[in-house]
Amino acid sequence: MQHTLEQFFRALRAADVRVSPAEAIDASRAVAVTGYGDRTLFRDALCSTLAKSAEEVDRFESVFESFFSRDAVGMPPPSASEQGEPSEEDMAATESSPLAQAVLQGDNAQIQQSMEEAAARAGVADIRLSTQRSRLTRRLLEEMGLEEIERIIANARRMPNGEGQGLADRLDQARRDLFTEAQRYVARQHDLYAAGSARELREERLAKKQLNADGGVDPVDYQLMQALVKKMAKRLATKYARRRRAAQKGHLDVRKTLRRSMAHGGIPFQIEWKVKKIDRPSIVAICDVSKSVAAAAQFLLTFLYSLNEVVDRMDAFAFSGRLISVNDVLDDNAVEGAILKVLQEIGFQQTDYGRSLQDFAEQHLDSLDRRTTVIFLGDGRSNFADPRLDIMRQIHDRSRAVIWLNPEPESYWGQGDSVMNRYARFCHVAKQCGTIEQLERIIDDVLRSYVPH
Repeated sequence: MQHTLEQFFRALRAADVRVSPAEAIDASRAVAVTGYGDRTLFRDALCSTLAKSAEEVDRFESVFESFFSRDAVGMPPPSASEQGEPSEEDMAATESSPLAQAVLQGDNAQIQQSMEEAAARAGVADIRLSTQRSRLTRRLLEEMGLEEIERIIANARRMPNGEGQGLADRLDQARRDLFTEAQRYVARQHDLYAAGSARELREERLAKKQLNADGGVDPVDYQLMQALVKKMAKRLATKYARRRRAAQKGHLDVRKTLRRSMAHGGIPFQIEWKVKKIDRPSIVAICDVSKSVAAAAQFLLTFLYSLNEVVDRMDAFAFSGRLISVNDVLDDNAVEGAILKVLQEIGFQQTDYGRSLQDFAEQHLDSLDRRTTVIFLGDGRSNFADPRLDIMRQIHDRSRAVIWLNPEPESYWGQGDSVMNRYARFCHVAKQCGTIEQLERIIDDVLRSYVPH
């Protein structure tokens, strides 16, 4: 049964239910106490130790029902066939094949057992891609003994006077039914174990997809992209939310050690070490929401607003022709809806970086301090207006760091109406950021800068 539980844990992980080694051990111990006789109690014991949120509970229940529900083989019994019941001669001709005898007798329980044992030998549970279904179906049938059935069919058809025609027809129909059942079995294993792999491949592709106007996100991928951005943000939040504690190493905290030792006559039985604290960063996001950058701005804001666990303060601004604060819009609406509201207010205007920087200086410049990281997202194309480099210098001098994320390749910077190369002089980091994979790496670097080394 332990092997079955391990396979179940695999199926849960494929369905995006995180199961750590410690949780797997806890689940095994819980099942050892509850036993396997009561299905409801068995399910609840596993659920209470493995599912950690309402979403995971839903996914757990779906996987549990699929994994522990045995789809019985549905091959028709011999009496349903036009050929009638198998004769003694038929049974004798198939003596070399237990599978052939099972299908002739309509022993679906034996066929089911044979299929499950053959699936283990064929490694069907290791399926990762839908393209593997055909190959694994054939391998499963071969492990069950299909080749022997095919040999019996060929021999029966060669018998004189058509004496073996009935047996050949019966086994030929059984072969087609077996193929259908094997396909169904492999498809179920794919749904259990490969759904996660397919999703990971799709997420990997989306993570590398360009977010500029020419490479916008297809509507069919939009929800998955939003979920992927939130998953990346949660991964970083988990990474940086903890305080670093130097346990039994690092710098000795003399004062705390002496204070603790007073209860033991001054003998330092318990050594105290200094705790390193991670600052919670303050982030100001200034996003160009013109047509060429709107998609990237939307995912950046989704990313940053998903980091609420590790960000002390997050102020967001959006601009095209002029700049406005979007904090209230983002607080009152989902990010995807907020972007539409912002576009309705300031979208479809001629991009003016200089005017937008002036608006920011008037609204928010005094709130910048040495704990604030300012993140710009835009292509730096000012339509030949004054770029207000003087304000960029002030932002640089007041902030902890200025990060500029540009969806365009660096080879485009400075060409045409782009003043990106001039803005870059006042940025601590200026990088191309055209995919959410690049976005995750850059935000990771920003958060890491707040961690003491």
